[in-house]
Amino acid sequence: MEKATEATQIHFDSKISYLREVIEYRLKKEYTNEEVEQPLFDSIIDDNSSFAKFAKKHNLSKDEVIILLIALVPHIAPYFFIDIITSFFPSGGELPEFGGVKGKNHRGIIPTGETVQFILAGKNLKERIKTATLFEPESTLGKLAVVSLDTVPFGEPIMSGKLVLEQEFVELFLSGKILRPVLSKQFPAERIETQLTWDDLVLQQKTLTHIKEIEAWLKYNDKVLNDWKMKSRIKPGYRILFSGPPGTGKTLTATLLGKYTGEDVYRIDLSMIVSKYIGETEKNLSRLFDKAKNKSWILFFDEADAIFGKRTNVRDAHDKYANQEVSYLLQRIESHPGLVILASNFKNNIDTAFTRRFQTIVEFENPSYAERVLLWQKNLPAGVELQEEVNLEDLAKKYALTGANIINVIQFACLRTMAEEHEQIHLNSILTGIKKEYLKEGKMITI
Repeated sequence: MEKATEATQIHFDSKISYLREVIEYRLKKEYTNEEVEQPLFDSIIDDNSSFAKFAKKHNLSKDEVIILLIALVPHIAPYFFIDIITSFFPSGGELPEFGGVKGKNHRGIIPTGETVQFILAGKNLKERIKTATLFEPESTLGKLAVVSLDTVPFGEPIMSGKLVLEQEFVELFLSGKILRPVLSKQFPAERIETQLTWDDLVLQQKTLTHIKEIEAWLKYNDKVLNDWKMKSRIKPGYRILFSGPPGTGKTLTATLLGKYTGEDVYRIDLSMIVSKYIGETEKNLSRLFDKAKNKSWILFFDEADAIFGKRTNVRDAHDKYANQEVSYLLQRIESHPGLVILASNFKNNIDTAFTRRFQTIVEFENPSYAERVLLWQKNLPAGVELQEEVNLEDLAKKYALTGANIINVIQFACLRTMAEEHEQIHLNSILTGIKKEYLKEGKMITI
């Protein structure tokens, strides 16, 4: 670990030295009569650092590499820009052309788009305009969603926005590890994963057939769009509705899709998305989709009725803005290039404007007798005996439980078996667990 840290430090010492040379070159060119030569760029990405690998993988230009260095340096050298400017202007003085702002806690200069313009283009208007295009959504950096300009107060120049390097890339460039976002107000979603496999998932055959279609999209979509040149004919992204009662495997299926295609699955926390304040819901959604753009994440909206429900007739201002939220969401989902899964207990609750745009609607039905038998067999602990009176086929026939119900019953029975120090799982423990599941759902049962 120490050797890796030392190697990273050496790599960044050279890159920071290069950035210093670039800035000093610009200052001398703009404010002195010296004949200066541009610093050599080639060796800056000629190493095995994560930063260099990223630049080479995405074929970044010299200007794009410099932008990343400008955005990264405040995270490791807070006084970097101040030191350069004060050494060049020892008597002090303003340098508005350099841009930059002060942070609430950061005491050095936080670079802005204007900082980038000055370092790359100086006072050359034509080159400054060209530099601004490097932040456009369709630019390389825009598509990679690695660095952006922060929003500015109304009426102020866009390029005066702070240069923001996404935190996951800060971590990648400094440690070689990708930092996954965590649930927060800024990112209202949590990553979900499972230790289970496809063999543990018990679904009807028609449901499994639809799941295979989704797997195929995840594996081959890029080839269809790029190698077969179908970008102009096929909309980006894939939109799916998982419809069915609670406990039938919707969340597990979404998680397994991610597990077996190597993609992260993020379950959206709708309680953090939906706001009673006008415009806040759209803002929260925008932040989420902007973060997920050009990532290969699977976005999973559980209990999606809360936000994807049917639009109502407009009776008051609340209805009007609620409908606007649904319309905005429809537009963002349709333009999102990744996989979006909506899960609902009732398909009819989802606005028809959404259902028309789903590539696949997957019905998750309550398990049949044969599937319930499998669920009992697969989920009981291996190596623990059952009381002779326990007949799994009989339990499956008598009690119409979902997969989630059966897991809950088995957990209850296992805990009771240990608490009562039994060697076997007793039928009475299982039946008591079944009764608890029925009562939770307001159903009457006679055991």
